[in-house]
Amino acid sequence: MRLRIISGEFKGRFISVPQSDLIRPTTDRVRETLFNILNNKVDFKDIEVLDLYSGSGSLGLECLSRGAHHTDFVEKNFQIRKKLEENILSLNLKEKTTVYQEKALTFCDNFRGKKYDLILADPPFFKDDIYEVVKNLLKNNFLAENGFIIIERSIQTKEKDVSNFKVEPFKVIGDACLYEITNN
Repeated sequence: MRLRIISGEFKGRFISVPQSDLIRPTTDRVRETLFNILNNKVDFKDIEVLDLYSGSGSLGLECLSRGAHHTDFVEKNFQIRKKLEENILSLNLKEKTTVYQEKALTFCDNFRGKKYDLILADPPFFKDDIYEVVKNLLKNNFLAENGFIIIERSIQTKEKDVSNFKVEPFKVIGDACLYEITNN
């Protein structure tokens, strides 16, 4: 399977998605809607991005295509991480990326000295460690001033998500719910 970059420097280029039951790539429709919304909220030029549960890297690579300064990717699975690194190399973006092979929860346990303008999290729909991940991101000051977290979840977990995130989804697209979390 392949996904296309929607806009920016790499518009129309494709990245590969590994064949695995462990990932569920964000669909073109959801990515297009999300980035249309983000275009009105954020100037991608020179921002720092964190892409948690990266999979193929489609969200973080889309940010780089639109002018982000650097994207850190966090992907725990070795095989999926290798495909992510191939996608980064295919777009000649090695210098603008760092890939961490570890669990999102482990990554967010301790502040690493870098603050992010935009944090994207697309965990497996029914993986509940995202609640602890978000708590750690906020507690450990991962967000830059005016930064925010965008999380994609399933409509099937909406009640539990709203209870844990303390916000309603700002957009529902098919089975996907998008949430925005800030420091405020």
